[in-house]
Amino acid sequence: MAAKEDAQNAGGADGASEKPIEEQAKEQTGQQQVRLRVDERNMKTTYANAFRTNGTAEEVMLDFGLNLIPQPQQGQTQPEILFQINDRVIMNYLSAKRLAITLSQLIRRHEEQFGELELDVAKRRTQGG
Repeated sequence: MAAKEDAQNAGGADGASEKPIEEQAKEQTGQQQVRLRVDERNMKTTYANAFRTNGTAEEVMLDFGLNLIPQPQQGQTQPEILFQINDRVIMNYLSAKRLAITLSQLIRRHEEQFGELELDVAKRRTQGG
């Protein structure tokens, strides 16, 4: 049971898929059963409110960090936001696709429970949220 829970929580799955973990494992590895152990001893947690993506033919690069509003310099008329990059994750396109699907499912479930997440700041202000 613990191995099954570990497998559901690994690789971004977090139980978000509609398919049983055994079926996902078979699709990804061609094997009936896979035991996945998760080692979190070296894990660190970071908060990010901004990201940047880039890619090559073989890899996807995801930069995570914070949008910061620095104090304006004297004589500066244009507002500025500083994107402070704290972490970079590099993955292959197959993993990136699995991540995108998992995040989509996670957000869909969140919106079903709590309502739509409005990305337009102006609309969020007029809606009172």
